[in-house]
Amino acid sequence: MRDRLHQNLWHWTGGEPINAAPLDRDVVADVVIVGGGFTGCSAALHLAEVGINVLLLEAQTIGHGGSGRNVGLVNSGLWTPPDEVEQVLGRDSGQRLNGMLAGAPDLVFDLIARHGIDCESTRAGTLHCAHSPRGLAELQSRYRQQAARGAPVRFLDAAESRRVIGSDAFYGALFDPRAGTIQPLAYVRGLARAASAAGATLYEHSPANSFRHESGVWKVKTEHGTITAQTLIQATDSYECRPKQPPTLIQVHYFQCATPPLSAKIRARILPGCEGCWDTGMVMSSFRLDHAGRMIIGAVGSLDRASEGMHRHWAARKLVSLFPMLGGQTFEYCWDGRIGMTSDHLPRVIELGPRGIAIYGYSGRGIGPGSAFGKAAAAWACANAIAAFPMPITPPCVEPFTSVKKLYYELGSTLTHLFDARLQRRPVKLEPRSTRRTTP
Repeated sequence: MRDRLHQNLWHWTGGEPINAAPLDRDVVADVVIVGGGFTGCSAALHLAEVGINVLLLEAQTIGHGGSGRNVGLVNSGLWTPPDEVEQVLGRDSGQRLNGMLAGAPDLVFDLIARHGIDCESTRAGTLHCAHSPRGLAELQSRYRQQAARGAPVRFLDAAESRRVIGSDAFYGALFDPRAGTIQPLAYVRGLARAASAAGATLYEHSPANSFRHESGVWKVKTEHGTITAQTLIQATDSYECRPKQPPTLIQVHYFQCATPPLSAKIRARILPGCEGCWDTGMVMSSFRLDHAGRMIIGAVGSLDRASEGMHRHWAARKLVSLFPMLGGQTFEYCWDGRIGMTSDHLPRVIELGPRGIAIYGYSGRGIGPGSAFGKAAAAWACANAIAAFPMPITPPCVEPFTSVKKLYYELGSTLTHLFDARLQRRPVKLEPRSTRRTTP
């Protein structure tokens, strides 16, 4: 049990690894991709499907980074509400980004179906849950913004939330039927297999020690070989491993704990529709079921030696505060990963040099945006079409005060999980049926 308690559930249920060989010689390609996560594998697949000679380098194994440690929620859009996206990027770019990411779940589930990816795919929607009256007001605002754009979202009051979730801890929820859940590591491995079958060449255990543009081509060097390519796509996000690089994003840890499979009787009372959930808390938490019926609960925080026990104890208390019938439930797996965040919580596409870009900063929304930006990167690489992306390609930028901001998130999660007295069970008081509203 102890061995599993410190391991990633997805590694146990994600099927066979890719087992690609490391790069051990000099090779030439049309496009080289650095990073074997959602973005890199999506780009490799879409490039290979149109006959481009594409090589992908992964420093560890496919899905080793954030893609293989993800919660597994296939959401539409970003953490940032759509109105704010358009305010930050401008109306045209903002509308394009909102539109592309609204359709991202369609892309993900289409790729799964088209390539027969076995990844516990469940398109039952997601629930954004209001943990407080203030959170409820936030969800009402999000509902209005999404509904104004024609999104098929639905607002649930406290009573309906209790029925759908099986918990009376929430004041309401925003249901998005476009979304769903997957086994994230199995999905990214499936993308990699589909890319390889289409003609892409994959290399694992091959960190890019350096890359530079010279004499009209990119040179990407590993320990035992060099790739020469016309085009470079860097898709490493918060798992960038090159030393002495200026900080471009804020690294935030997110941990998850999974119970053993729940009994059929309990599963019938908790998320019977199998939606994936997260809440409106300042220190956000998430919860969902996998196909075996394990309850997986997560939150911001690192499972390092100093804070592991505290975060796991919080997760156990939180689980009971949400679902009292899970009192005494143990955890079978616990793991964490890194999220790449930007100050405005919007992704970046930056220019590294001629025909070279880096894509990062999904702020915890890796599956849909990563798949969509990977497809866009493939379109850009084929025609050098800047318009392939919904937002401008910008010069490299340094994220200010990354260490301070990282400490802010880590300290906030630690203090919340250590001292949050609200973890005691707080049933939501329901309004009389005659006055309850189901829409804001």
